[in-house]
Amino acid sequence: MTKTDIFSLIQTRYRSFTNTEKKVADYICEHTKDVIYMSITDLAEACQVGESSVFRFCKSMNFKGYQEFKIAMAHTISMADETPQLTSEITMQDTIEELSAKILSTTINALTQTHNLANDADISKAIDWMVEAERIHFFGVGASLMTAMEGKNKFMRITNKTECSFDSHLQVMSAALMSNKDVAILISYSGSTKDTLEVAKIARERGVKVISLTRFAKSPLTSYSDITLLCGANEGPLQGGSLSAKISQLYLLDVLYAEYFKRTHEQSIRNKESTAKSVIEKLL
Repeated sequence: MTKTDIFSLIQTRYRSFTNTEKKVADYICEHTKDVIYMSITDLAEACQVGESSVFRFCKSMNFKGYQEFKIAMAHTISMADETPQLTSEITMQDTIEELSAKILSTTINALTQTHNLANDADISKAIDWMVEAERIHFFGVGASLMTAMEGKNKFMRITNKTECSFDSHLQVMSAALMSNKDVAILISYSGSTKDTLEVAKIARERGVKVISLTRFAKSPLTSYSDITLLCGANEGPLQGGSLSAKISQLYLLDVLYAEYFKRTHEQSIRNKESTAKSVIEKLL
Protein backbone atom coordinates (compact mmCIF):
# COMPACT_ATOMS: atom_id res chain seq x y z
CA MET A 1 0.00 0.00 0.00
CA THR A 2 2.96 2.35 0.49
CA LYS A 3 3.17 2.92 -3.29
CA THR A 4 -0.52 3.82 -3.56
CA ASP A 5 -1.46 7.40 -4.36
CA ILE A 6 -3.34 8.17 -1.16
CA PHE A 7 -5.18 11.18 -2.52
CA SER A 8 -6.43 9.33 -5.60
CA LEU A 9 -7.59 6.54 -3.30
CA ILE A 10 -9.46 9.02 -1.12
CA GLN A 11 -11.21 10.46 -4.17
CA THR A 12 -12.29 7.07 -5.47
CA ARG A 13 -13.70 6.00 -2.10
CA TYR A 14 -15.06 9.35 -0.96
CA ARG A 15 -18.72 8.57 -1.69
CA SER A 16 -18.57 5.41 0.42
CA PHE A 17 -17.26 7.28 3.49
CA THR A 18 -19.51 8.11 6.42
CA ASN A 19 -20.00 11.80 7.27
CA THR A 20 -17.32 11.68 9.97
CA GLU A 21 -14.91 9.89 7.63
CA LYS A 22 -15.53 12.61 5.04
CA LYS A 23 -14.57 15.23 7.63
CA VAL A 24 -11.28 13.41 8.21
CA ALA A 25 -10.65 13.02 4.48
CA ASP A 26 -11.38 16.71 3.80
CA TYR A 27 -9.01 17.85 6.52
CA ILE A 28 -6.22 15.55 5.33
CA CYS A 29 -6.52 16.78 1.74
CA GLU A 30 -6.48 20.43 2.85
CA HIS A 31 -3.69 20.16 5.44
CA THR A 32 -1.55 17.38 4.01
CA LYS A 33 1.90 18.47 5.22
CA ASP A 34 0.57 19.34 8.69
CA VAL A 35 -1.03 15.91 9.14
CA ILE A 36 2.33 14.19 8.60
CA TYR A 37 3.47 15.57 11.98
CA MET A 38 0.18 15.15 13.86
CA SER A 39 -0.72 12.47 16.36
CA ILE A 40 -4.01 10.64 15.99
CA THR A 41 -5.35 12.70 18.91
CA ASP A 42 -4.32 15.97 17.26
CA LEU A 43 -5.99 15.00 13.97
CA ALA A 44 -9.19 13.87 15.71
CA GLU A 45 -9.38 17.17 17.58
CA ALA A 46 -8.72 19.20 14.42
CA CYS A 47 -11.51 17.33 12.61
CA GLN A 48 -13.78 17.52 15.67
CA VAL A 49 -14.30 13.77 15.68
CA GLY A 50 -13.24 10.95 17.99
CA GLU A 51 -9.96 9.04 17.68
CA SER A 52 -12.00 5.95 16.84
CA SER A 53 -13.39 7.79 13.78
CA VAL A 54 -9.86 8.50 12.51
CA PHE A 55 -8.95 4.86 13.08
CA ARG A 56 -12.06 3.67 11.19
CA PHE A 57 -11.17 6.03 8.33
CA CYS A 58 -7.72 4.41 8.09
CA LYS A 59 -9.27 0.94 8.22
CA SER A 60 -11.72 1.88 5.47
CA MET A 61 -8.66 2.75 3.35
CA ASN A 62 -7.34 -0.79 4.04
CA PHE A 63 -4.60 0.28 6.45
CA LYS A 64 -3.93 -1.43 9.76
CA GLY A 65 -3.93 1.88 11.59
CA TYR A 66 -3.06 5.56 11.62
CA GLN A 67 0.73 5.12 11.55
CA GLU A 68 0.62 2.89 8.46
CA PHE A 69 -1.65 5.44 6.78
CA LYS A 70 0.82 8.27 7.56
CA ILE A 71 3.71 6.27 6.13
CA ALA A 72 1.79 5.69 2.91
CA MET A 73 0.85 9.38 2.76
CA ALA A 74 4.48 10.38 3.24
CA HIS A 75 5.45 8.13 0.33
CA THR A 76 2.78 9.74 -1.83
CA ILE A 77 4.05 13.22 -1.01
CA SER A 78 7.63 12.16 -1.67
CA MET A 79 6.72 10.74 -5.09
CA ALA A 80 4.82 13.91 -5.97
CA ASP A 81 7.75 16.22 -5.19
CA GLU A 82 9.85 17.13 -8.18
CA THR A 83 12.93 17.22 -5.95
CA PRO A 84 13.39 14.14 -3.71
CA GLN A 85 13.90 15.06 -0.05
CA LEU A 86 15.58 13.24 2.82
CA THR A 87 13.65 15.34 5.34
CA SER A 88 11.27 18.29 5.05
CA GLU A 89 14.29 20.60 4.57
CA ILE A 90 17.18 18.54 3.16
CA THR A 91 17.13 17.72 -0.56
CA MET A 92 19.26 15.45 -2.73
CA GLN A 93 20.73 18.54 -4.43
CA ASP A 94 22.17 20.09 -1.24
CA THR A 95 25.93 20.52 -1.02
CA ILE A 96 27.74 19.22 2.07
CA GLU A 97 27.96 22.79 3.36
CA GLU A 98 24.21 23.34 2.87
CA LEU A 99 23.37 19.95 4.37
CA SER A 100 25.56 20.63 7.41
CA ALA A 101 24.00 24.06 7.96
CA LYS A 102 20.44 22.68 7.68
CA ILE A 103 21.11 19.87 10.15
CA LEU A 104 22.65 22.36 12.58
CA SER A 105 19.62 24.64 12.23
CA THR A 106 17.20 21.74 12.71
CA THR A 107 19.00 20.60 15.85
CA ILE A 108 19.16 24.10 17.33
CA ASN A 109 15.46 24.63 16.59
CA ALA A 110 14.55 21.31 18.24
CA LEU A 111 16.48 22.22 21.39
CA THR A 112 15.07 25.76 21.47
CA GLN A 113 11.51 24.51 21.10
CA THR A 114 12.07 21.90 23.82
CA HIS A 115 13.45 24.58 26.14
CA ASN A 116 10.46 26.83 25.44
CA LEU A 117 8.00 23.98 26.06
CA ALA A 118 9.59 23.08 29.40
CA ASN A 119 7.39 23.61 32.44
CA ASP A 120 9.53 24.36 35.50
CA ALA A 121 6.82 23.25 37.94
CA ASP A 122 6.43 19.87 36.21
CA ILE A 123 10.20 19.34 36.14
CA SER A 124 10.45 20.22 39.84
CA LYS A 125 7.65 17.81 40.74
CA ALA A 126 9.23 15.07 38.61
CA ILE A 127 12.53 15.49 40.48
CA ASP A 128 10.74 15.37 43.85
CA TRP A 129 9.23 12.03 42.86
CA MET A 130 12.54 10.68 41.54
CA VAL A 131 14.42 11.63 44.71
CA GLU A 132 11.79 10.00 46.93
CA ALA A 133 11.33 6.91 44.74
CA GLU A 134 12.57 3.46 45.71
CA ARG A 135 13.18 2.64 42.04
CA ILE A 136 13.23 4.60 38.79
CA HIS A 137 12.44 2.63 35.62
CA PHE A 138 13.21 3.96 32.15
CA PHE A 139 11.01 2.54 29.38
CA GLY A 140 11.02 2.82 25.58
CA VAL A 141 10.95 0.68 22.45
CA GLY A 142 12.78 1.01 19.15
CA ALA A 143 14.72 4.28 18.86
CA SER A 144 13.21 5.45 22.16
CA LEU A 145 14.76 2.43 23.90
CA MET A 146 18.18 3.85 23.01
CA THR A 147 17.21 7.08 24.77
CA ALA A 148 15.87 5.13 27.76
CA MET A 149 19.20 3.29 27.99
CA GLU A 150 21.01 6.63 27.95
CA GLY A 151 18.84 7.72 30.87
CA LYS A 152 19.72 4.57 32.79
CA ASN A 153 23.42 4.98 31.96
CA LYS A 154 23.46 8.59 33.11
CA PHE A 155 21.58 8.18 36.37
CA MET A 156 23.29 4.94 37.44
CA ARG A 157 26.48 6.97 37.95
CA ILE A 158 24.86 8.80 40.86
CA THR A 159 22.18 6.41 42.15
CA ASN A 160 21.67 2.65 42.40
CA LYS A 161 17.91 2.66 41.95
CA THR A 162 17.58 2.95 38.16
CA GLU A 163 16.47 0.16 35.84
CA CYS A 164 15.91 -0.32 32.10
CA SER A 165 14.76 -3.55 30.43
CA PHE A 166 15.63 -4.16 26.77
CA ASP A 167 12.82 -6.55 25.85
CA SER A 168 9.17 -5.44 25.59
CA HIS A 169 8.01 -8.55 27.47
CA LEU A 170 10.48 -7.84 30.28
CA GLN A 171 9.26 -4.25 30.35
CA VAL A 172 5.63 -5.18 31.00
CA MET A 173 6.70 -7.73 33.64
CA SER A 174 8.81 -5.05 35.35
CA ALA A 175 5.85 -2.66 35.27
CA ALA A 176 3.60 -5.35 36.79
CA LEU A 177 5.93 -5.57 39.81
CA MET A 178 6.24 -1.83 40.43
CA SER A 179 4.56 -0.06 43.34
CA ASN A 180 3.33 3.41 44.27
CA LYS A 181 6.81 4.07 45.69
CA ASP A 182 8.35 3.81 42.21
CA VAL A 183 8.62 6.18 39.24
CA ALA A 184 8.28 5.15 35.57
CA ILE A 185 9.83 7.37 32.90
CA LEU A 186 8.34 6.47 29.52
CA ILE A 187 9.92 7.77 26.34
CA SER A 188 7.96 7.78 23.07
CA TYR A 189 8.12 10.40 20.33
CA SER A 190 4.64 9.64 18.99
CA GLY A 191 3.04 8.76 22.32
CA SER A 192 1.13 6.02 20.52
CA THR A 193 3.52 3.03 20.53
CA LYS A 194 1.52 -0.04 21.57
CA ASP A 195 4.20 -1.63 23.79
CA THR A 196 4.84 1.64 25.62
CA LEU A 197 1.11 2.24 26.11
CA GLU A 198 0.78 -1.24 27.61
CA VAL A 199 3.58 -0.47 30.09
CA ALA A 200 1.99 2.88 30.94
CA LYS A 201 -1.42 1.29 31.54
CA ILE A 202 0.00 -1.39 33.83
CA ALA A 203 2.14 1.12 35.72
CA ARG A 204 -0.85 3.41 36.22
CA GLU A 205 -2.95 0.52 37.54
CA ARG A 206 -0.17 -0.23 40.03
CA GLY A 207 -0.26 3.34 41.35
CA VAL A 208 3.16 4.15 39.89
CA LYS A 209 4.01 7.81 39.24
CA VAL A 210 4.31 8.06 35.44
CA ILE A 211 6.46 10.66 33.69
CA SER A 212 6.36 10.72 29.88
CA LEU A 213 8.78 12.31 27.40
CA THR A 214 6.92 12.80 24.13
CA ARG A 215 6.31 15.22 21.26
CA PHE A 216 2.54 15.56 21.52
CA ALA A 217 0.67 17.08 24.45
CA LYS A 218 -2.40 15.13 23.38
CA SER A 219 -1.64 11.50 22.61
CA PRO A 220 -2.72 8.13 24.05
CA LEU A 221 0.39 8.07 26.29
CA THR A 222 -0.38 11.37 28.00
CA SER A 223 -3.73 10.00 29.20
CA TYR A 224 -1.76 7.57 31.40
CA SER A 225 0.86 10.13 32.50
CA ASP A 226 0.96 12.16 35.68
CA ILE A 227 3.56 14.51 34.19
CA THR A 228 4.27 15.08 30.48
CA LEU A 229 7.54 16.66 29.36
CA LEU A 230 7.41 17.75 25.72
CA CYS A 231 10.24 17.61 23.18
CA GLY A 232 10.17 20.09 20.30
CA ALA A 233 11.48 18.16 17.29
CA ASN A 234 9.30 17.38 14.26
CA GLU A 235 9.72 13.87 12.88
CA GLY A 236 7.83 12.55 9.88
CA PRO A 237 6.75 8.89 9.54
CA LEU A 238 9.70 8.20 7.20
CA GLN A 239 12.21 9.76 9.62
CA GLY A 240 11.87 7.37 12.54
CA GLY A 241 14.72 7.72 15.03
CA SER A 242 15.84 11.13 13.77
CA LEU A 243 18.69 12.56 15.82
CA SER A 244 16.98 15.92 16.35
CA ALA A 245 14.13 14.11 18.14
CA LYS A 246 16.60 12.03 20.15
CA ILE A 247 18.71 15.07 21.05
CA SER A 248 15.66 16.93 22.35
CA GLN A 249 14.79 13.93 24.54
CA LEU A 250 18.38 13.69 25.78
CA TYR A 251 18.25 17.40 26.59
CA LEU A 252 15.26 16.78 28.87
CA LEU A 253 17.05 13.86 30.52
CA ASP A 254 20.08 16.08 31.08
CA VAL A 255 17.91 18.72 32.77
CA LEU A 256 16.40 16.04 35.04
CA TYR A 257 19.87 14.66 35.81
CA ALA A 258 21.37 18.05 36.69
CA GLU A 259 18.49 19.00 38.99
CA TYR A 260 18.51 15.54 40.63
CA PHE A 261 22.25 15.92 41.21
CA LYS A 262 21.75 19.35 42.80
CA ARG A 263 19.13 18.10 45.24
CA THR A 264 21.11 15.01 46.25
CA HIS A 265 24.60 16.47 45.78
CA GLU A 266 26.29 14.87 48.80
CA GLN A 267 25.18 11.32 47.95
CA SER A 268 25.50 11.92 44.20
CA ILE A 269 29.11 13.13 44.52
CA ARG A 270 30.05 10.05 46.55
CA ASN A 271 28.33 7.73 44.08
CA LYS A 272 29.88 9.46 41.10
CA GLU A 273 33.35 9.09 42.59
CA SER A 274 32.71 5.40 43.28
CA THR A 275 31.40 4.63 39.80
CA ALA A 276 34.25 6.60 38.20
CA LYS A 277 36.83 4.62 40.21
CA SER A 278 35.18 1.34 39.22
CA VAL A 279 35.92 1.88 35.54
CA ILE A 280 39.27 3.67 35.84
CA GLU A 281 41.17 0.44 35.07
CA LYS A 282 39.32 0.20 31.79
CA LEU A 283 40.99 3.38 30.55
CA LEU A 284 44.53 3.82 29.28
